[in-house]
Amino acid sequence: MIKESTASAFLFHVDGDGVCRTALVWHPRLEEWLPAGGHIEADEGAAEAAVREVREETGFDAELLPGPSLALPAGFPHTAPVAPWWVVEMDACADNHTREPHRHIDHVFVARVHERGADEGAVHEVRWFTEQEASEAEGLAEDSRLQLKALFAMISDGSLTVAA
Repeated sequence: MIKESTASAFLFHVDGDGVCRTALVWHPRLEEWLPAGGHIEADEGAAEAAVREVREETGFDAELLPGPSLALPAGFPHTAPVAPWWVVEMDACADNHTREPHRHIDHVFVARVHERGADEGAVHEVRWFTEQEASEAEGLAEDSRLQLKALFAMISDGSLTVAA
């Protein structure tokens, strides 16, 4: 089975009214609302790919929020990139990268934007969802809905801060 590394990011913003929303993109081939994401290029890491994909697909500049991870030992001589929140393996149908069924190893990040203006330059339709809207939206991928439910719960209980 062919396996390809991908990166995606759940993008959040807290509006002036205090309401937290997440931006999802309409994936025209899959016909679903998904977090921005795509393949990791040969010259970038997963975190870099997530930021690039958010910019390409939504037009927004994302700030990645570090996922849960262990601190490096004192004196460790290397830099750690921003850790993903999840790494998941999922079946993928043929696409423009691989012409046969394969698997994506997706590095899932959480990010925020400071300004939620127009999505200029976006290559996909972008929609901002409240927690309630995400729980009820038609066409939202079920795995994304489950991840959003967990993330919104963490925002509600204060264990995840997405406000700038």
